[in-house]
Amino acid sequence: MSLFNRLFIVLGVVALIGGAILIFTYDIVKIEWISFMEIQQSFRPMEHPLPVASRSIPIEGAAYIPGQGAPVNPVEADAISVERGRVLFSVNCISCHGANGEGDGIVGATLMWPPANLTSPAVQTKADGALFLTISNGIQGAGGQIHMPALNENLTVRDRWDVVNYIRTLKPATGQ
Repeated sequence: MSLFNRLFIVLGVVALIGGAILIFTYDIVKIEWISFMEIQQSFRPMEHPLPVASRSIPIEGAAYIPGQGAPVNPVEADAISVERGRVLFSVNCISCHGANGEGDGIVGATLMWPPANLTSPAVQTKADGALFLTISNGIQGAGGQIHMPALNENLTVRDRWDVVNYIRTLKPATGQ
């Protein structure tokens, strides 16, 4: 056997043994690589949101001007708007207000203050702008307790008007 063959066999055995050792020590010996993501400050989503800049206007335009009263509904209550409102209602509102908007949702039944019955005359006689502001800003009770959360970060301006148009189609259940 030549010297080259013996050297090749010895190097092969050493490489095989070294590879086996590395496989068994893979999870034991770890080399930490520093990345910029690890050394910078991080936040959870919405942990410390930045305040809105003063005198700024949202991308989709001002929804309403505070102190100027309730806005006027700019969205026609056509079939498309009502259907969009129904879908958004089923995602965002049904758990508290119930499928028919009567305040009998699964989550609403467990709350200290029951959700509003959206089919009642008290709600149906309100102006569209008043409903829009309630959906946008929520309802805050005495002592800062939240009766209804503000949905202005969850729904766009158009989405909120579509929900208002859908609420207008809600009728009380028969037999009441």
